[in-house]
Amino acid sequence: MTVAIDRRQFLKASVAAGGALALEFSLPAAAGVLDMSKPGEHPEVTHWIVIHPDNRVVIRIARSEMGQGSMTGLAQLVAEELGCDWHMVSTEFASPNEHIKRHRIWGSMSTGGSAAIRTSQDYLRKSGAAAREMLIAAAAAQWKVPASECKAANGVISHGRRRVTYGRVAARAGKLEAPKDPALKDAKDWTIAGHSVARLDIPDKVLGKPVFGVDVQLPGMLMASIVQCPVFLGKVKSVDASAAEKMRGVKGIVKEESFVAVVADNWWRANEAAKKLRIEWDGGKYADASSETIAASFRRGLDANDLATARDIGDASTAMRSAAKVIGAEYDSPYLSHATMEPMTCTAWFRKDGTLEVWTSTQNAEASLATAAETAGIALEKVEVHKPFLGGGFGRRGAPQDYVRQGVLIAKRFPGIPVKLMWSREEDMQHGFYRPASLVRMQAGLDAQGRLVAFKSTIACPSILALLRPEAVKNGIDFTAVRTLSDAPYKIPNQQCLYAMRNGHVPVGFWRAPGLQNAFYRECFLDEVAYTAGRDPVELRLALLEPGDRNRRVLEAAAKAASWGTPLPEGMGRGVAVSDGFGSYTAMVAEASVKDGAVHVHRIVLAIDSGYVVNPDACRAQAEGNVVFNLGQLFEEHTVKDGRIVQSNFHDFPLPKMPQTPPKIEVLLVPTGGFWGGHGEPGALCVVPSVLNAVFAASGKRIRSLPVKAEELKA
Repeated sequence: MTVAIDRRQFLKASVAAGGALALEFSLPAAAGVLDMSKPGEHPEVTHWIVIHPDNRVVIRIARSEMGQGSMTGLAQLVAEELGCDWHMVSTEFASPNEHIKRHRIWGSMSTGGSAAIRTSQDYLRKSGAAAREMLIAAAAAQWKVPASECKAANGVISHGRRRVTYGRVAARAGKLEAPKDPALKDAKDWTIAGHSVARLDIPDKVLGKPVFGVDVQLPGMLMASIVQCPVFLGKVKSVDASAAEKMRGVKGIVKEESFVAVVADNWWRANEAAKKLRIEWDGGKYADASSETIAASFRRGLDANDLATARDIGDASTAMRSAAKVIGAEYDSPYLSHATMEPMTCTAWFRKDGTLEVWTSTQNAEASLATAAETAGIALEKVEVHKPFLGGGFGRRGAPQDYVRQGVLIAKRFPGIPVKLMWSREEDMQHGFYRPASLVRMQAGLDAQGRLVAFKSTIACPSILALLRPEAVKNGIDFTAVRTLSDAPYKIPNQQCLYAMRNGHVPVGFWRAPGLQNAFYRECFLDEVAYTAGRDPVELRLALLEPGDRNRRVLEAAAKAASWGTPLPEGMGRGVAVSDGFGSYTAMVAEASVKDGAVHVHRIVLAIDSGYVVNPDACRAQAEGNVVFNLGQLFEEHTVKDGRIVQSNFHDFPLPKMPQTPPKIEVLLVPTGGFWGGHGEPGALCVVPSVLNAVFAASGKRIRSLPVKAEELKA
């Protein structure tokens, strides 16, 4: 069938990182648009659920799995309401091609912003509940009894002494009309959701069975290695490929405006030949850009007069002038790459029948499909995106789909032959969409009693949204750039937050918990306020949080579990931080020491309230991963020289290693119910500020600039 969908409009709608698509809940009355079942196979009950005659339940997953465990959590939500036997459950990714043909029936396929579970839980649970009611109705019709007298549990429907399995009635159930608004269980009655069931992806991963993007192998496949202009926004001026073309296995050279690729019979040969290319680049007006020129533009931004206002409560300027004491500080942090273990990769195959198949590790299969179709110049319905597991994402594989565009452009030169593009680590590190660098100036006004009466902040940094989702910029404000400063929960009567958007040539993108460095700025500066006022950092925060505030509850939980206020061994200090984000509320206490110019983190206590918890074990793992991942901020940095990123691999952009991991990471899940928060990013927010506040408590050294310099700590 053919569906009339404009490719450009679809591209604009679907390329949204963390920003899921606003889709209404729909159940398989719409599933009849296209019957996915083949002759002799069992049809689906709903578009999310296929039940085989032997009672195997297949739950379709629209989101991506990149190690966070959402595949299992999403399946738990469906299985809970379905009332099936969890041991009979498996999963499969929903087809993006069928998604288009069926009018985007599976909702958002974007995985970012800690939103996979929290933004799809309602329609997933309803789909499971609807399927359960349909199965009961089918059994009741067979027995000629009222459906209200039948019960369903563990994959079996019963009526008195009669029993029938889901598999026996699934075919008839799939032909029934789905209920419009099926009743959902109360969380207290959950038996699958809310419990630490074993993750569905782990057994195969232990055995090395899953295929990631870099693992794709197809008959007759060629491999491509890419060389991109080292200066962002630069172009290829000329290419001498004579040496590369003579090398063994080379099948062709592809030259585009901003890159050159070598295609060969294996990747090693392609990459070695790429090193032989003699490329003259046109760096354009940014060829002389550097970290220093970028920092200077940020500073000019702080001093500008025409800044956008992100928050304005009371009269912060007047309150500051009349304050008994005013303190101020500037904080900054650098660009950071995602440094995923799997570099960017895309396999594309232009088939002889005019269709295009793509295999790529993606956080947004819709965006990948739209980008592929746009680049190939063919209809959306003629493209299929196969979605393997991801070897890390952290936002890099969401809105930016540059690697898909490149893969399709290269494969277009080799019709009928599959071509796999894989970036080298150096290309991956030096051509990312980086966590924005930023500079913040903050002021706090205290009254004669040491109470915080005014707070002002001005942040200068590039805008992620201006580059990737410009329609989301409102009144000059990128909410990801000002979050945590513009929406602080603290009850301060006079507040102002200003934003200086300073976009340069370095591409920026969503990086695990976009805007999280603002938590570093706010929570470390709040510790400076507490020190100046002679108040305990926890007591100061509690005084600024109203009773009933969930931020207060997690702070109390973390402080209690960490024995805040009790003595520590000499040379160690405790630090605290509070931050909400991505639907959840977090507080963290860190214990750290300083030795030989290095920070040593001994213990982390994290409390998180996400409303509901679908899989406690997976949520704890997410929190622990956040801690380890974000400790890297203490020593990671990307600098710019001659318009290009300097750091090229893990030797000069190191990731956290085992010795740098705290021996104790304690996660307190304290869900209060009534809302759905995320887990993929909230645990990241408090890592840096809690650790650096602990560094101050241990050493008296205040760190306001990342990465932490050894010479600073030694001094």
